[in-house]
Amino acid sequence: MTGPHGNLRTAFLDAAERALREGGPDRLTLRDLAREVGVTHAAPRRHFSNLQGLLDALAETGFARLHTALHTALAGADRGFAARIRAAMTAYIRFATDNAALVDLMYTSKHRPDATRIAVAAQAPFGLMNELIIEGQEQGELQAGAPEQIGIVLFATLQGIASLINGNIVKPDLLDGLVDAAADQFLRGNRPR
Repeated sequence: MTGPHGNLRTAFLDAAERALREGGPDRLTLRDLAREVGVTHAAPRRHFSNLQGLLDALAETGFARLHTALHTALAGADRGFAARIRAAMTAYIRFATDNAALVDLMYTSKHRPDATRIAVAAQAPFGLMNELIIEGQEQGELQAGAPEQIGIVLFATLQGIASLINGNIVKPDLLDGLVDAAADQFLRGNRPR
């Protein structure tokens, strides 16, 4: 639905993301979002059955944006595997630190039993990372074995760095150096024996 407010669904998602960033999901209400967008309190229900539906749509959108960020980083990286893994790691951590509240929502939502659409949306960015690991194995840059296991270690590293920065334990200006160190350690630790 478009009109004087443009695409209302997008306007609600943008407003929800701002509110999420400022106060977390517990402080979000459809009524407040409608007020912020400038429509009646019933308008959000035309797009989302309830607040959970809006949060789920926001999580789905988050995974799509993460996929785009990773895809763009890989498309712009040099052809060598080390450059590609660094580009993907940098893109992930920047996304996770620029969108901390959204990333929290994405991962907590993904594991709910009824969150099938979110789980499907998450497959795109995780699939891209899995393909990158397989690429590294095929090029002899990474050891053979289950790419999922190598991916879990990579994800834990990335999410750990993002959590340290988002939790104000590590200063954000150290991010580039941390990514370089993490990439070097990841490549060294997973080199074929």
